[in-house]
Amino acid sequence: MIELKPLIFPALATVATLLVYLVLTINVGRARAKYKVPAPQISGDANFERVFRVQQNTSEQLLLFLPSLWLFSLFVSPIWGAGIGGVWVIGRIIYAWGYYTAAEKRGIGFGINSLSVLVLLIGALVGMIKLFINTPLGV
Repeated sequence: MIELKPLIFPALATVATLLVYLVLTINVGRARAKYKVPAPQISGDANFERVFRVQQNTSEQLLLFLPSLWLFSLFVSPIWGAGIGGVWVIGRIIYAWGYYTAAEKRGIGFGINSLSVLVLLIGALVGMIKLFINTPLGV
């Protein structure tokens, strides 16, 4: 049986991630009104397109980040997983602020996000391999 109490930490990182995504989604709606880009149109004013790309790119990144966060938390450490997840959330906010200003300013946030996911994914894989090696077959 999995002990749920330590999983509070990655769960909080997940909630923070989803709240950031919600804000980014709301920002797209606000940008549609501000820059007069009606749905379902996704192009027009360059400022709108940057806001839209932040939300879309975040959607794409969530597919890699969330499973990596949880696999790392389960097979390595929920505390470290949550900490690295928190770094990812901060990186995503930096990415959004940079991209909203100019596409060229998204690099630092993107780097923080990429490194965070890489650590989570590789760490999870190492944790799974260690468990497999140290556990007798059939148990």
